[in-house]
Amino acid sequence: MSAIKLAGGPTQDEIMAVSLFKLGLRSTDTVLEIGCGTGKVSIAIAQQAAKIYSIDKKPEAIKIARESSQKIPLHNIEFSCTDAADFLAGDRIFDCAFVGGTQQLALILPVLSKKVKRTIIINAVLLSTLAQAVTAMQQLGILCEVVQVQVARSHEIAGSIMFKPIDPVYVIVGKGTAC
Repeated sequence: MSAIKLAGGPTQDEIMAVSLFKLGLRSTDTVLEIGCGTGKVSIAIAQQAAKIYSIDKKPEAIKIARESSQKIPLHNIEFSCTDAADFLAGDRIFDCAFVGGTQQLALILPVLSKKVKRTIIINAVLLSTLAQAVTAMQQLGILCEVVQVQVARSHEIAGSIMFKPIDPVYVIVGKGTAC
């Protein structure tokens, strides 16, 4: 794998499990991931869905994601180095969408909601992202729920075990309106 490191790192396994459960994937689904980062979530989705479009505006993220996906023989992921607003200007409709990172939520959510048939998941670690996503989804009438996930992992210390917390993540669930 590439030595390039991305800010934020890959989605933690436990957070991904909750997010994918809430996404409600089906084997026939076409899915969009915005802000694919390392590609970890895209790879997991590709193993459950028919097709995934995985985008990130950072070339280094797409490079890492492509390298990661080559370790597993998957042929249903299409990676694109592009801006979410530009990608959404096309005419594709998706069954579900996962938003792992974007700085343009207020701009893309109105468009995304019309291009997704069923479920939109946004993972947020910043309170400002949480507030922006919830406000926009409420205004669009698509907010279903917000789940705050806090995970702690065991570590050995002084011959015993302690738990080190991982930063909490907000899993924001919305519904698409595309028909």
